[in-house]
Amino acid sequence: VVAKLRGILKQKKIGHTGTLDPEAVGVLPVCLGKGTKVCDLLTDKDKVYETVMRLGVVTDTQDMTGKILKESPVQVTRETLEGVLEQFRGDYDQIPPMYSALKVNGKKLYELAREGKEVERKARRITIHEIRILEINLPEVKLEVTCSKGTYIRTLCHDIGQKLGCGGCMKELLRTRVERFGLEDSIRLGEIAQLQ
Repeated sequence: VVAKLRGILKQKKIGHTGTLDPEAVGVLPVCLGKGTKVCDLLTDKDKVYETVMRLGVVTDTQDMTGKILKESPVQVTRETLEGVLEQFRGDYDQIPPMYSALKVNGKKLYELAREGKEVERKARRITIHEIRILEINLPEVKLEVTCSKGTYIRTLCHDIGQKLGCGGCMKELLRTRVERFGLEDSIRLGEIAQLQ
């Protein structure tokens, strides 16, 4: 996004306020010029996502782009699902996925994962402020998640699937809000190019 914006806006100094998965879409506040000084202030803010969780499938990337490691039948009631979701509300120690941009000894985890290496990752304390079911169409469940910075929704889907006993992974991800910046206020890269 930053590289494309540099080309569109002919501006060198551009910063973003938090990465999105390659398959994800949605809100990504971007700062230009002297505004890049506020990037760090925005990365610490809460975020809201809509995700489609695919139950019954476990993959190496914790999303549907990865290699399937296990498939299981899905027999989950709304009541059971609500009970499991309740366990994730509040603070939770989340182990970041191998397929992430976090660095270990100067190397990004996804680079190590692509080399077939797995390294130990320390759990990080994150907060799930709210998690609610938007739609159930088994084996898929659409959720809305309001969470702290550093939360991996892919990992949340994986962990929910583990607790349900059938496994799970993320199928779709849409970031609808970063602090005060909502989807309704956003503009697509293609639209920015047309405005120039």
